[in-house]
Amino acid sequence: MYLADYHTHSAASPDGSLTVNQLAEAAVRAGLDEICVTDHVDTVLWGSHAPREHFDWSGLLAQVPQAREQYAGRLTIRLGAELGEAPMGFDRAERLLEESPGLDFVIGSVHMAGEKFHHFDLYYIEKKDETYYHSVIDSYLEDVLRLARWGKFSVLGHLTLPLRYINENLGEELTFDGHFDQCREIFRALIESGCGIECNTNRGHQPLPDAPLLKLYREQGGEIITLGSDAHSAEYVGCCIRERQELLRQCGFRYFTTFEGGKPRFRKL
Repeated sequence: MYLADYHTHSAASPDGSLTVNQLAEAAVRAGLDEICVTDHVDTVLWGSHAPREHFDWSGLLAQVPQAREQYAGRLTIRLGAELGEAPMGFDRAERLLEESPGLDFVIGSVHMAGEKFHHFDLYYIEKKDETYYHSVIDSYLEDVLRLARWGKFSVLGHLTLPLRYINENLGEELTFDGHFDQCREIFRALIESGCGIECNTNRGHQPLPDAPLLKLYREQGGEIITLGSDAHSAEYVGCCIRERQELLRQCGFRYFTTFEGGKPRFRKL
């Protein structure tokens, strides 16, 4: 069984704390064969809507080669990015990608509630009724669809992200029922753009997305799919990767995907 975690964060992310060596050490302890370092490269500055003009790659470009040398023969280390909030500035997103070093992999992610809700960070969603929650999800998915149609990334990150905050933080039991038509349209746009999706293991919580939407993506002809823990600390590196490989098998997938130089490699489940 080949094990790869394709969503990890180092201290180059504002909410990360680890060096690349520490990520690699945690990955080896977890029995992984490969990781991709995917730090936050957002079109807006962290904690605001101010536009980001540049990302400082110098720290990663110093650390990644050193970690590759130290862990040679034990762990493959890829360099990627989690490109956040591209719909808030596709021009800036394109510039950030153009200015990046040669990346193996890019996650396209949306973390905001969409234009109707003035793009507030989903982490701060308030406890209200289901009508409100579903309205936020609708608005969020409008931006996700725009991102999917733009398509200049490898996979879509954590499609059902609002559920992380609605269910885990607010104690609700919401599902994406009622949003499957929107998700189907997003999947079709992704496939047409040559992009895939991520099954985010969500640090051991409900996977994002979970089985019903994974099956829908497969039924639409989706084949490109990565597995990522979204680890921001060492204990979550590789979390539930084995279990979510089994979930993918149950949902009709025969392969999961890793990337090298922006090109997918299909790994047998």
